[in-house]
Amino acid sequence: MSALSDRIRAVLAIDPAAPALEYSGRWYTWSDLAIAVDDVEQALAKVGGGAGSPVGLLLTNKPTSLGLLLGVLAADACAVTLNPHLGAERVRGDLEALDLAFLAGDQVDLDDIGGAPEGGAVLTLTDLGATSDLVVPEDANAAPPFDGVAVRMLTSGTTGPPKRVDLGYTMLERVMVGAKHYEANARDDVTLRSGVVIVNAPLVHVSGVFRVVQAVLDGRRICLLPRFTVDGWADAVRRHHPKTMSLVPTAMRMVLESEVEDTLLDGVKSVISGTAPLDPEVAVAFTARFGVPVLTSYGATEFGGGVAGWNLKDHERYRAEKYGSVGRVHPGCELRVVDQETLAPLPNGSVGLLEVKAAQLAEQGWIRTTDLAKVDDDGFLWILGRADQTILRGGFKVQPETIRSALEAHAAVRGASVFGIDDDRLGQVPVAMVELRAPGSLTADDLRAHLEPQLARYELPTSIVIVDELPRTLSGKVDLAAAREMFEDSPA
Repeated sequence: MSALSDRIRAVLAIDPAAPALEYSGRWYTWSDLAIAVDDVEQALAKVGGGAGSPVGLLLTNKPTSLGLLLGVLAADACAVTLNPHLGAERVRGDLEALDLAFLAGDQVDLDDIGGAPEGGAVLTLTDLGATSDLVVPEDANAAPPFDGVAVRMLTSGTTGPPKRVDLGYTMLERVMVGAKHYEANARDDVTLRSGVVIVNAPLVHVSGVFRVVQAVLDGRRICLLPRFTVDGWADAVRRHHPKTMSLVPTAMRMVLESEVEDTLLDGVKSVISGTAPLDPEVAVAFTARFGVPVLTSYGATEFGGGVAGWNLKDHERYRAEKYGSVGRVHPGCELRVVDQETLAPLPNGSVGLLEVKAAQLAEQGWIRTTDLAKVDDDGFLWILGRADQTILRGGFKVQPETIRSALEAHAAVRGASVFGIDDDRLGQVPVAMVELRAPGSLTADDLRAHLEPQLARYELPTSIVIVDELPRTLSGKVDLAAAREMFEDSPA
């Protein structure tokens, strides 16, 4: 058994009758979670599966999904994440391509995709703690195992089609150790702790998996939200008074723009933000209004989590000096930048392609990203854009992130997406799509006038399209592929 599965089982056994999970006002116990864990183990045994066996998981933010996910991890099996929100046709296409021998999920989610495909075993739950239903075909056979793989994670696919990244058990264990970077009084004993972790990230996203697994390993109660809404999240904060919490940049903007009381976060020590770039000015405004430090972080699905981020100690000392940084490299991780063309390592302070040597992936050495970045002598990291999204306009390099930040600096702009389109004369030119806080409050000409003093002439978008709402993924990122389609279909 892995250390991760041993720890899950140890926590579940401490006090089975104690509350563990709240969902829509109802509390479930650690015993309710343990029942789901046992159901998965017994179902795997009936189909001849075990450690490494791939289990397709229909993951939505429901107690049943959380229980089944823990069951797969406690069995040292491999959770293959499936996103029912993508629609029945796409999910069934994914299932066909994966050729899974075992599928598990909430009964409602299974019905939403049109039922289980033929040939495989299916484990369904109607509620956490309730009796499960297992259907096993007569000729059922266990699929070949993915040894050591905990989760075959489906990425959000913001810049193209989603892909799968394998997160190993050893990787997840190391990621959880790295997360102690954010804790002032890190403890590792097996016990049930006070406090409630509010989880509003989607379980089908690496951030959701990380949050729930971290909470269970720490023995903390969880308040699981079906999805993020300001009202639902604020209600959870008022009831549970968390000391720390996590908000993606989109959610942080929504809270900042809302009418919730300025005292809502009294007693909260910090808010962690990741998964997408956060405008430093938004962090400053959030702290000014609510009196809570915003600790940004940097990671990727490929790393299984974070490799850099702010903690409170660094924030108190360096927040002015390191303005705009996503934080300091985690202990055990290394960062460097390399020249975009020669790939030769560059000295600290230079801008280049970011390479990461992640502690959780120590065997893989340096991993090259497509992020443009710089790292200073103290190990602080700045993300400056994406090399694979650089726009080459008549010989000039244009970073979409620079234009996006300038657009979102306007008080009337809720969000923006910037990308390049082909141009016969210049090769590529930048264009922008903008979502306003109040529809009709600005025109494209107003936005151009706002950008002109801030950008070079070659950086100015040739077209600005204002839309009612930007397309976003479940994790709150702008879906760049969908935004391109919207732009192409726009009358502008």
